[in-house]
Amino acid sequence: QVQLVESGGGLVQAGDSLRLSCAASGRTYSSNAMGWFRQAPGKDREFVVAIDWNDVMTLYSDSVKGRFTISRDNAKKTVFLQMNSLKPEDTAVYYCAMRSGWGTFSELRRPYEYDYWGKGTQVTVSS
Repeated sequence: QVQLVESGGGLVQAGDSLRLSCAASGRTYSSNAMGWFRQAPGKDREFVVAIDWNDVMTLYSDSVKGRFTISRDNAKKTVFLQMNSLKPEDTAVYYCAMRSGWGTFSELRRPYEYDYWGKGTQVTVSS
């Protein structure tokens, strides 16, 4: 089994930055892709960004492109999400997820294409 644990969320003001972490443990895929999703109250889970095993390929949603940066440290089995210039509309619970290998852009955006999920970390951005 795989366990994913997110951390780093909090309450910030618009324009501030946060860095989220997602630590993986257990029998992780040898070449996995990791994604970040978010879910605001009353809304569907939304794709944010994905990264491949080699940290070469990334896919960002238009809503965060230029503000958020994903990275990973495979030796530590950790993925990071640097969030800059935060906006109130970024307020949500942020989840990291793991799937086996990269995929098409359509696949990477769909929550059900991921096999393992963390429990999430709350990010609240006040105006």
